[in-house]
Amino acid sequence: MRIKYTISIIFIVALVIIEKENNIISKVSDKLTPRLTPLTPLLLLSASLLSSAQHNVSMDLSVLENSTRSVERSPASAAGGRKHILLLATTRTGSSFVGEFFNQQGSSMFYLFEPLWHVERMLTVESGGTNASVAGPAYRDVLRQLLLCDFSLLESFIEPAPRDHVTAALFRRESSRSLCEEPVCTPLVRRVFERYHCRERRCGPLNLTLAAQSCSVKQHRAIKSVRVRQLETLRPLAEDPRLDMTFIQLVRDPRAVLASRMVAFSSKYDIWKRWAVDGDMPVDEDEVRKLKGNCDNIRMSAEIGLKQPAWLRGRYMLVRYEDIARFPMRKAAEMYDFIGIPFTAKVEEWILKNTRASKEVSGVYSTQKNSSEQVEKWRFSIPFKLVQLVQKVCGPTMTLFGYKFAENRDMLTDKSVSLIEERTFL
Repeated sequence: MRIKYTISIIFIVALVIIEKENNIISKVSDKLTPRLTPLTPLLLLSASLLSSAQHNVSMDLSVLENSTRSVERSPASAAGGRKHILLLATTRTGSSFVGEFFNQQGSSMFYLFEPLWHVERMLTVESGGTNASVAGPAYRDVLRQLLLCDFSLLESFIEPAPRDHVTAALFRRESSRSLCEEPVCTPLVRRVFERYHCRERRCGPLNLTLAAQSCSVKQHRAIKSVRVRQLETLRPLAEDPRLDMTFIQLVRDPRAVLASRMVAFSSKYDIWKRWAVDGDMPVDEDEVRKLKGNCDNIRMSAEIGLKQPAWLRGRYMLVRYEDIARFPMRKAAEMYDFIGIPFTAKVEEWILKNTRASKEVSGVYSTQKNSSEQVEKWRFSIPFKLVQLVQKVCGPTMTLFGYKFAENRDMLTDKSVSLIEERTFL
């Protein structure tokens, strides 16, 4: 009776939370498939919260998805040999570049670039900030449907809402070859502005029905995202028998990440730039807390992955950006081997072409870079006092990933001294 009573209380609390967030997550297009109703995001998130609550009281109740738990990776899963890949990172870690390793695979790979941008944007705009308790389940449920080639839940987060499953507003459509090739590339429609239009050919607004059909016939599926904070929230994906998941977590030296963000997101890092100039550097506790939170989230996810719990066994790989930048071909081949799919000549050709780029094409958002130069560049663009602050706040994260501390200014700018320990994380 006590367990049932606890479940009832949790259910009521979950409903209260969902009701509070209702104005955020229930905006669903009237033009969705019959399987999707205006309450679908609400129900999915409610199910997610209840699932978490049930786990805490060791109950195994059935919600929305009848998911069979598998503690070992099994090639005989319902995925039928199809691989499902999530590239998880944070901003300015080289994830766009690494994502191209899969985007360039060719006709066998359906690749999506940052689809969760729409989810984060809606939750942030409607609530004034991203609520992690709501965002985590929302991210997971959208990812699950996309990996199953179902775009209906994502549609409910796209603004303006798609009409008849057609949208001109999908974020960075041009970064997915699968969304810019036939039959997804429909004839251009005059006077329809598509900000993220395909680069190599002009296509009409994106028909998500055609995108879903293209996804369903591809052999493998990959998604790149910088928005998932905790690997643990994705556990239901690893345990879904319809998916054969591989999680690749991409990390980078926090000092290099900060230096890159100060350039790429200049207006958001005004405080850090002032600290870089000011002699005394009056530290803003909120900014430091944010930096620490980012580092801690990355570290905790990696610690879970590296421990190889049953649900992640054979499914998790940690990769450092610095290793990819120094040995791009080798690391790409290792990733493909870990996933269990062929490393094609097309990917190899792309890597050769895009790791020897000139300065003219190596912008902050470019995937074309002289990759070996990128490893050391940050050491000459950030003052030592900021390096000290990052080392103090993110020390445990740096230690876990094998990034050496710079003890003084001379050590920071001495190219003969490596700040990267040679590590193997498999």
